[in-house]
Amino acid sequence: MNRPKDQPILNLVGRRTSRRDMLRRLSSLSLGLPFARAATLAAAGAPEYTDDGTYYEELRGPVQLTYADLAATLSPQDEKFLDALERASFQFFWEQVNPQVGLIKDRCNARAKDTTLASSIASTGFGLTAICIAEQRRFISHAEARLRVVRTLSFLWRKVPNVHGFFFHFANLNTGERIWDSEVSSIDTAILLCGVLTCRQHFHDRVIEELALAIFDRVDWPWLTEDTSLLSMGWTPEDGFIPSRWGSYSELMMIYLLGMGSWSHPLAKDEWLAWKRPIFEYQGLRYIGSFAPLFIDQYSQAWFDFRRKRDIYADYFLNSAAATEAHRLFCASLHPQFADYSNALWGITASDSAHGYVVWGGPPATGPIDGTVVPCAAGGSLSFCPATTLRVLKTIHDHYPNAWCRYGFVDAFNPLTGWYDTDVIGIDLGITMLMAENLRTGFVWNTFMKNPEAQRGMARAGFKPYSDDGA
Repeated sequence: MNRPKDQPILNLVGRRTSRRDMLRRLSSLSLGLPFARAATLAAAGAPEYTDDGTYYEELRGPVQLTYADLAATLSPQDEKFLDALERASFQFFWEQVNPQVGLIKDRCNARAKDTTLASSIASTGFGLTAICIAEQRRFISHAEARLRVVRTLSFLWRKVPNVHGFFFHFANLNTGERIWDSEVSSIDTAILLCGVLTCRQHFHDRVIEELALAIFDRVDWPWLTEDTSLLSMGWTPEDGFIPSRWGSYSELMMIYLLGMGSWSHPLAKDEWLAWKRPIFEYQGLRYIGSFAPLFIDQYSQAWFDFRRKRDIYADYFLNSAAATEAHRLFCASLHPQFADYSNALWGITASDSAHGYVVWGGPPATGPIDGTVVPCAAGGSLSFCPATTLRVLKTIHDHYPNAWCRYGFVDAFNPLTGWYDTDVIGIDLGITMLMAENLRTGFVWNTFMKNPEAQRGMARAGFKPYSDDGA
């Protein structure tokens, strides 16, 4: 079913369009601050509050995060909590699937039997990685994991429609056919490919390796450029290429790095330099950012290991840590309007809400913020800021039991109104599960980065290691 063109975004129930499409629409409605004001945010400041609402001194002056600042030792209780979170999240990817073909649902109702048939390519990519984690942790057997992966990769290679190797965003769970007039999606295909390549390195299996390479090598990356330096966000049979391009800092890093790492259809090296890196500043924290929710700082880093590496611009791992810390301070500054937000309870990123699917975040404030808490905002940043994000997730688990379900945290809830989502969303469970495992062991990073294509992409983009934490 297609959404009428005049239907407001906030009344959209269910995820029928990409997050990027919603961001494009929101920007046209001027829900964010003009870019010229981004650098003035630090001067304006935003007070931070303790858990009981007491104001205390805000950060002053430039703040440079280092790896020493972010280091954390997980206690046995932390490990137990994260293990339970990973097990619960994995159940979604194992159960909400057609096991014969491997396509995984985009979302499901976690409170009742779910009969929807919409899978998403991105959810499937997270799910393939989740299977590797689950097999490594013995949640499932090697034989079970291998069979599911082989069936998934075989179906992707032989049956699921593609255009120049790129897949449609949404597909029928049973047939793989395009649904909802969805777009051929560059970002969702990239997420899928990251899962495919993770399986290639984890299983050391000839069949899996051959299928993974066939799927990856089929992708014609230069086709997305239309002879420009910026990649298109997607394509539809009806209208051709989507006008919007990957031209400013976001989750785009994974797309460009995969394309530059390709041997069969590589992107040119200079395309890494073509997209913009706007500088934001908030309470003394200075980072490359965008007028977009927090997930843009998380997705590429679920697989690509940017730790202690720099291109000519930045250490993107520390950059995402700074963005996460800025988001925590931003949410704390909203305490006078929304009494639930505190250092122990914060986090807004694209998610469900009581009024439908919403793209929101900050700083600066984006979207109709109403006190809703989105667990994957903290979950997806576990690897960046372990102490502060673990505190949030434990607070939700211990004090808001209705926010927990068979598959871990529901997508969103609002403590001020008593609203709790009935749904979970695959990509939100996925980013939480992968970043939890990366925090614990670095398993996803270590496995994915064994791919020569990942190494080649980062090398061609100019990434070099460094050892000075304060650099």
